[in-house]
Amino acid sequence: MLPGIRIRELSRFHDERGMFCELVRDDWKDFLEGERIVQSSFSLSYPGIIRAWHRHARGQVDNFVVIRGAMKICAYDDRPDSATPLELTEIVSTGEKLQIVRVPGFYWHGLKALGNEPALLLYFVNRLYDYKNPDEERRAWNDPKVVDPRTKQAYDWNRPPHQ
Repeated sequence: MLPGIRIRELSRFHDERGMFCELVRDDWKDFLEGERIVQSSFSLSYPGIIRAWHRHARGQVDNFVVIRGAMKICAYDDRPDSATPLELTEIVSTGEKLQIVRVPGFYWHGLKALGNEPALLLYFVNRLYDYKNPDEERRAWNDPKVVDPRTKQAYDWNRPPHQ
């Protein structure tokens, strides 16, 4: 797993009324590393849709929670001065097994909706989105410069994740 990426399993509390789950708490200091959540958003992705690749240059950290369906969450490090150059992390997250996934924004990252149903993703960030000057750099989802370290070929979103 690339440094700074974290996964925290989330607990569901069931009773006769239904279910309750805390998605993020300010006192999860070991997970948030002192970052403050300032914006939350959600997206719905149809089966097979890939939302990739992008990164943030001004310190944004993304915290993802898949609450319905399944998604593959990937992060790729192509920083030449990094201790983990050309490394890739893949995480499959589902609404059945709730977890929050922290991805530092300096990694190229993206998601793919898996399975046969739309995937619903909630995400929490530590920087407000600036409509006039977005903190996003983008590249194509199939950019051949994003190399899978297992195959030494362009990353294939359809290949099963490395376990």
